[in-house]
Amino acid sequence: MTYRTTLDLLFKSQGFFPNYKCDNQKNLMAIIGALVSDTTSYMAESIHVFKIPQLTYGSFAQEDFKTTELSSLYSMVPKEEHQYNGAIQLLLHFGWMWIGVFTLDNNRGEHFLQKLHPLLFQNRICLAFTQKFPQRFQLEESSEFFDVISIISEKLVNQKANVFLVYGESFTILWLRSVVFFYDQEKKESASFRKVWILMFPIDFILTGIQRSWDVQLFHGSLSFTVHSRETTGFKEFLQDITPSTHKDGFLQEIWEQLFDCSLSDEESTSMSNPTCSGEENLENLPSPLFELQMTGQSYSIYNAVYVVAHSLHEAVRSRAQHRRIKMFAFSNLHPWQLCTNEEKKVVDKIMYGEAGERVCLNEKREAAGGFDITNLITFPNRSFQKVTVGVLDPSAPKGKELFISGDEIIWHPAFNQVLPISLCNDHCSPGYWKKGIEGKQFCCYDCVSCPEGKISNQKDMDDCFECSKDHYPDKEQKECILKLVVFLSFEETLGTGLASAALSFFFLTSWVLGTFIKHQDTPIVKANNRSLTYTLLVSLLLCFLSSLLFLSQPGKVTCLLRQSAFGLTFSVANSSVLAKTITVVVAFMATKPGSQMRKWVGKRLAFSIVLSCSIIQGWICILWLSISPPFPELDMYSELQEMILQCNEGSAFFFYCVLGYMGVLAISSFIVAFLARKLPDSFNEAKFITFSMLAFCSVWISFFPAYLSTKGKAMVAVEVFSILASSAALLGCIFLPKCYIIVFKPELNQREQLIKRT
Repeated sequence: MTYRTTLDLLFKSQGFFPNYKCDNQKNLMAIIGALVSDTTSYMAESIHVFKIPQLTYGSFAQEDFKTTELSSLYSMVPKEEHQYNGAIQLLLHFGWMWIGVFTLDNNRGEHFLQKLHPLLFQNRICLAFTQKFPQRFQLEESSEFFDVISIISEKLVNQKANVFLVYGESFTILWLRSVVFFYDQEKKESASFRKVWILMFPIDFILTGIQRSWDVQLFHGSLSFTVHSRETTGFKEFLQDITPSTHKDGFLQEIWEQLFDCSLSDEESTSMSNPTCSGEENLENLPSPLFELQMTGQSYSIYNAVYVVAHSLHEAVRSRAQHRRIKMFAFSNLHPWQLCTNEEKKVVDKIMYGEAGERVCLNEKREAAGGFDITNLITFPNRSFQKVTVGVLDPSAPKGKELFISGDEIIWHPAFNQVLPISLCNDHCSPGYWKKGIEGKQFCCYDCVSCPEGKISNQKDMDDCFECSKDHYPDKEQKECILKLVVFLSFEETLGTGLASAALSFFFLTSWVLGTFIKHQDTPIVKANNRSLTYTLLVSLLLCFLSSLLFLSQPGKVTCLLRQSAFGLTFSVANSSVLAKTITVVVAFMATKPGSQMRKWVGKRLAFSIVLSCSIIQGWICILWLSISPPFPELDMYSELQEMILQCNEGSAFFFYCVLGYMGVLAISSFIVAFLARKLPDSFNEAKFITFSMLAFCSVWISFFPAYLSTKGKAMVAVEVFSILASSAALLGCIFLPKCYIIVFKPELNQREQLIKRT
């Protein structure tokens, strides 16, 4: 029928002679239409041979036409694919991830679903269902009709989806309104049908016939994509004045009868039951579902198409008139292909303006480069409605910012109580939980599972929980990460205060012992067994007690370098002094034997050599340690859950244990020599005291290793400080306190006569 009608338009005058032009007065320059793609493509196949421009006002998919083949086809509306992206952004904007889709059961509906599915998947949106409407309905198929009605009504009521995307034509609205009409009245008026409808262009609500008395409350609060339009000057006044008597073209008369449900007075309508039309009825009195007084997006596209053609005709005539230097130019001498050429030059490459001042710009693909308005439908009890623009879809905007919508201005369905509708397969997973997919269901349906220990989720609907960074730890609710406190063993805390107090107490005690020995330096008990070694040992013990304070200060580059090296050197000097004392006792006893060769070793030289050589070895170990892999400060983020421990990394564990091992060798050597010399006859024989002191010393450091290796953080430092204090105190107590007791409390025993007598 479209082919025949198109040929009639091209060639019919008095008779129908295809491809013969019999009427010189009839000069077809351009065609505007149609709304649907099928009709437009059928027309284009016929007229593109004659290069007659065709300006369409329907929104078509890009695949509907091949512009290279249909070179005279122009679209006055943006391509349909823009709406798909706009619908996705609209869903994401409001957080609607579980939706239903209604579409007609035809090629366009199938093409729409093919384009929509990947977009939904990429943006993590799921389809609760897809419902296709038959494109046509026959009266003899009433049972099938009611089956479809039953299926649709069940999906409307029982689905968790509160948002439905509708694609198709006005015929789709007929189906949906039929569902509401035939559904049970009680359910219809309840909140069962509270939904958000997203209507794709070119759907409208102009309905007549049996549905003229049905309301549109179902679509209250719906959102529609419409072609951008402006109010046109004089259009409303034109509609108010139009009557069948002023426009006797047959078409208006038929529309008039449908709109007012009456019959115009003529011979054929006298027997009809409908009332007679006066012809003076006012279109302004009709409810919106029957007739809209404002210009729709489709009409506005036609309106602009007329002005585009007018501008093109004007340019074509003006151009030829200038070349021929004539004032008048007859349209009969102008051919359609010339209009097409001028249209491409003046319209495609430039911007034209319609009568309303709107810019009309066609791109290189002969498509309008504009966008879409997003309108909110507000219905009223008198079956009228109002469309309010609440947003804009601008395809030329930067990616991700094409959609602008004012959510506060949207009026939702009354059943939502003006609260933003939610359309999800299940409730949101709150922070502290993650989405676990349900086997056999889409990814939008999931269970909310609490985060495992040590992980958090700080947003709703997270796909998985994550661990906090090294310097943070999760809170009890596992909703956020809390910054760990930086701690170290310091003087301020109880343990640090106790250890520091003990170190200072032993330091002052050692100072008192040293002072006592210096004060009584000429007494036999002080002079016995090398007075210089005694002073060296006491000074080294003083430094040992002070070195423990380095472990109680804040770890830094300097303190970390000094800690172990100072501790190792001072203890090596102390152990070397003890060893030298023990060897001195043994050599002195052996030198008393007649003819002994050991007399030449008796003196300060031997003791000094032992202390110096043993200390130098430890000094070289420390120098190599500090040169190759020195200790450095670091943050231990793993030992404690809620704290970061500032500590010294020893750098090289090998050198650290070499220092400790060397001290152990000196201590064991001193213990063995002292043990062997414990029974030598001498009133002031220190071998017994040294044996006990080294036994205590070795016991402390043997216990140190398992305790040190089994602790972390501040406890590890405390173990080492305790070992330093305990071992140093053992040397001080076992070797010097008995002597101090004699010097202070038993001075009568500190006499040379007593020494000779006891010997």
